[in-house]
Amino acid sequence: MKAQFEAQRAKLEATNERIEAKAGRNLFAATAIGLALGAMLLLSLMVFKELFLLFAGALVGFTAFELASALRFGGRNVPRLPTVLAAVATVPAAFYLGADGKWFAALAGIAFVALWRTVELVRPSHRVSAREFWLDIAGGTLVQVYIPFMAGFAVLLTAQDGGERWVLAFIITVVAADIGAYVTGLNFGRHKMAPRISPGKTWEGLAGGVVATQVVGILLTVFLLEKPWWVGVIFGLTMIFTATIGDLAESLIKRDLGIKDISTWLPGHGGFLDRLDSILPSAAAAWVLFYLFG
Repeated sequence: MKAQFEAQRAKLEATNERIEAKAGRNLFAATAIGLALGAMLLLSLMVFKELFLLFAGALVGFTAFELASALRFGGRNVPRLPTVLAAVATVPAAFYLGADGKWFAALAGIAFVALWRTVELVRPSHRVSAREFWLDIAGGTLVQVYIPFMAGFAVLLTAQDGGERWVLAFIITVVAADIGAYVTGLNFGRHKMAPRISPGKTWEGLAGGVVATQVVGILLTVFLLEKPWWVGVIFGLTMIFTATIGDLAESLIKRDLGIKDISTWLPGHGGFLDRLDSILPSAAAAWVLFYLFG
């Protein structure tokens, strides 16, 4: 009996190793972390909205730190402390002050990071050419626009009556797009979609993502958002478009920086931005759809 058990375990481990080798990541860790993040998201959205501020603030802060660190690795001196502080401040500003607060926080954050970098020039070790200085400023601006400003749309949605359902719907749909594209591309992918930017992405994977977003998008729109099915079609198509653009945009950044993952903080995933790349632009699209159909 013991010998049979050991043989079965060895067979299972060998199968898992083959799957992970083909997938290129630790699927068990990826699944466990994904479920944990999903549970925290659901709890923060559906139980007490203010909890979402803590959840979103933590994600925004960690992700801003990641991207600033990656840019520093690539040669851009983006100060991390003011970057994280400015990014996190956007979350409560968007929730309590609305769109005006989000815009003000974003612009103030860009100015704060730029001022910090300017003051750093006093130190001889931080002095650079004018060109390098403006590239550093551009890097700091990129972080503030890409992460807290885009994430702020999800916070704006959450603050609306029934907005938490829209946030849940668009995130689930984007996750479905990622899973559909990943599984289909892994098993049937043949034709590269953007080989110079993201060699792993295929047109077959995109097709799988489209199917997944249509099924999930329509179901969520009808049963969670209580809207007509045709709104779900628009919702799903919009999410697959923005998710793909977000994924490719992050891949382009990583390619330019010469890195595979933004960080290694999430085993099986890479970094926080590697999980949020599709969600960030989709938050802005979901905000627009909410005002059109909500």
